[in-house]
Amino acid sequence: MSNADLLFRSRQAVWHPCTQMKRHERLPLVPLARGEGVWLYDHDGNRYLDGISSWWVNLFGHGEPRIKAAIKAQLDTLEHAMLAGFTHRPVVELSERLAARTGLGHAFYASDGASATEIALKMSVHYWRNSGQPDKHRFVHLQGGYHGETAGALAVTDVPLFRAAYAPLLRDNLQAPSPDWRAAQPGETPEQVAERAAEGLARLLAEHAPRIAALILEPLVQGAAGMAMHHPSYLARVRALCDRHQVHLIADEIAVGFGRTGTFLACEQGSIRPDFVCLSKGITGGFLPLAAVLTTDAVYQAFYDDDAARGFLHSHSYSGNPLACAAALAVLDIFEQDDVLAANRERGARWHALFSPLASHPRVRHLRRTGMIWAFDVADAPAGFPGAFFQAALAKGVLLRPIGGTVYLMPPYTMRDDEARQLAQGALLALETALVDGAEEKDVVVA
Repeated sequence: MSNADLLFRSRQAVWHPCTQMKRHERLPLVPLARGEGVWLYDHDGNRYLDGISSWWVNLFGHGEPRIKAAIKAQLDTLEHAMLAGFTHRPVVELSERLAARTGLGHAFYASDGASATEIALKMSVHYWRNSGQPDKHRFVHLQGGYHGETAGALAVTDVPLFRAAYAPLLRDNLQAPSPDWRAAQPGETPEQVAERAAEGLARLLAEHAPRIAALILEPLVQGAAGMAMHHPSYLARVRALCDRHQVHLIADEIAVGFGRTGTFLACEQGSIRPDFVCLSKGITGGFLPLAAVLTTDAVYQAFYDDDAARGFLHSHSYSGNPLACAAALAVLDIFEQDDVLAANRERGARWHALFSPLASHPRVRHLRRTGMIWAFDVADAPAGFPGAFFQAALAKGVLLRPIGGTVYLMPPYTMRDDEARQLAQGALLALETALVDGAEEKDVVVA
């Protein structure tokens, strides 16, 4: 199949996500044929270094053989069965191992991050209803926070482009200040920024706690806010405030879990345990859709009753799919077999040195890193910068998709040092081109 044929057929038949389809009249889709390691290949043999792990899911590179083998082995026994009234080995083992990793149990499964957010929000509200406090049904989210694009998730997301489009569908919730250290006042440290944001949250909870079910946040790194990073001390302050005001803490670890911030869960760096943790993206290493929500014994017990109305009323046809669970178990095996977190500490330090020349560009601000996530902001980026940068980077053989004026790098953990060098060089060259071309481009690439 030729690139041209696939492009035409895709535009005729597929509505691509988070995309203004008209833009592809002049900016072609990339027709992929295969993936191997950190590389994606089109039908003409061109290759692109996957610098964002295909929307942050591909932890160990494309086609990782151990994950592939686990899925193939599971195919020989059970491909799928509904989880209502049935169970199977992969879902039990995965639940046990996630509980051991997170300190939370009672895993509830879905297919994607937004679904995980919906589940956690519903569980929290229903918990308070079962506990005799039905007025606690609103939520607090952070300025710039992103938790998905379904109706409930979007109601706790602060991305104006999305919220404005679907405002009639969304519930009104409360917003707390972001602890983003880029908002530091002169002489203020990241920890002081975190403390200032926590004080703002404290005032909000003091006023509204009787009506608040939960606070939801992305620990350490707010992705769609432009990789806004904050000091771990904020998490401890938030945990204490939630305890004081009887508000659940939902940790959205969808993007930052599975080692992205340097620990298995980002929450570990604040030495806290949330009431709910949402997992997805890297959970299957980029092979299959899967999401999980884990919670405390106290939450679980509030639903455990003879009355069906007190049970958790949520279902998903592919909940706990055996193939996806087998992939997730393989991911956990790789973390143990390859001592991934320790290896990432060494890789991260080396790659940070390789990425440091990016900071020397006169338009680059705030080159920053948390674990295996890097980002920098482009001063005075033109309106069309994201689309122009994306196209320029592809021309240099790298896949990078800016968020507004922020360029981020979230590559697979298995990238080699020479590939990391190539990624940095491609980003610098794309930056030069995009600053010129972006002044004429109007398209926006989100995440």
